[in-house]
Amino acid sequence: IVFLIKKNKYMFKLCLNYLGSFMILSLIFSCASDISKIDSEKELIEKALDIHNRVLTLDTHADTPLRMIQPGFDLSERHDPNETGSKLDYPRMVEGGLDAVFFAAFVAQDIRNDDGHNRAKNLCLQMIDSVITSTNRNSDMVGLALNPEDAYSLEKEGKRAIYIGIENGYPIGNDLSNISLYYKKGVRYITLVHSSNNDLADSSTDSNGPEHEGLSDFGNEVVKEMNRLGIMVDVSHGSDSLFYDTIALSKAPIIASHSNARKVTNHERNMTDEMLKLMAKNGGVVQLTMLSNYLREVPPNAEKDSAIAALRSSMKPVAKMTEEEQNEARESIKKLNDMFPVPLANVKNVVDHIDHIVNVAGIDHVGIGCDFDGGGGIEGVFDASEVMNITIELVRRGYSEDQIEKIWGGNLIRVFKEVQAIAEKIQTEEV
Repeated sequence: IVFLIKKNKYMFKLCLNYLGSFMILSLIFSCASDISKIDSEKELIEKALDIHNRVLTLDTHADTPLRMIQPGFDLSERHDPNETGSKLDYPRMVEGGLDAVFFAAFVAQDIRNDDGHNRAKNLCLQMIDSVITSTNRNSDMVGLALNPEDAYSLEKEGKRAIYIGIENGYPIGNDLSNISLYYKKGVRYITLVHSSNNDLADSSTDSNGPEHEGLSDFGNEVVKEMNRLGIMVDVSHGSDSLFYDTIALSKAPIIASHSNARKVTNHERNMTDEMLKLMAKNGGVVQLTMLSNYLREVPPNAEKDSAIAALRSSMKPVAKMTEEEQNEARESIKKLNDMFPVPLANVKNVVDHIDHIVNVAGIDHVGIGCDFDGGGGIEGVFDASEVMNITIELVRRGYSEDQIEKIWGGNLIRVFKEVQAIAEKIQTEEV
């Protein structure tokens, strides 16, 4: 063929013309395909944003009250997350289409004696009061929410709903009456434990291992009192034994306000498939969190691991540190993290976990708890202004509007209502 082309100039020109035409047609079809993809993506995003605006979007976990007690911090102002570290404020809730949030009053575990418990209680009340004060000062933008229906009524008014939770049962101390005090102040869920064991229960991450083999005797009474009052019982951060004790004891459905699936990412803070199935049986809900280490396996970094190990070996146990020493320790760890940055997880990782929980537990038992201002923030959902990207990925994977409505708030609201109904029944039986 090559010989014939060389001998026949006409055929040679014909081949060139054909080749040129083929390349032009290929380019045209390629451009048309790219344009079609762009149009399809634009339509998908528009569809997702319409859904996001229609459904109630509720985030069950933000540690923002820690910032609210800092002098000069104002939630009505927009903050740059890269400059201030702040991940949530009222303007960014509006930007992200986030309708409701649970502000968690977080108190780090400290000495477990009367002095320690009193300090924890006072700090917890200070944070709760700061939330109430902020909602009162910004009543044109937000409202304090106490019941499930409040989120919907505030949304109709064009306002954001602010709920209150407590992360770590440590501020309860050894006094059951504190739970009633917190309820009257507006608290609607309590995370039983945090990163270390307390008098209520065992943590999943205490370096000393289990102390109570789940719930303590006092922890059992705490769960019963929360059921009686209508406070949601939160098992995030708890040990596996705590989970099994709590789900067996609680008369009401329980929640995990910010936890993921262990099958997808093998972290002790995440929930096993057996736990997910029991959550479905219990009627509870697992709220996905935006913390990278719970969303994907941490890429290995031997140099960073050695540096952190050396730092920790030079530190006292957290329980023996003063508040100043704890702050210094956190700052030292932050400096190391800044020196050795780890690539963030992304929105696809989040929806991988949602897919798994839906497959194991069902669409009625999964929600969103971002953990903003407590470590949460990933690529694509770095702060509250970007939460709509979760909805976009859900639409991309074929979730319907009804399913997205359940994930973004419907499931948690259902549990909230059931918890209140059971509390009313318990109180009626007492009378």
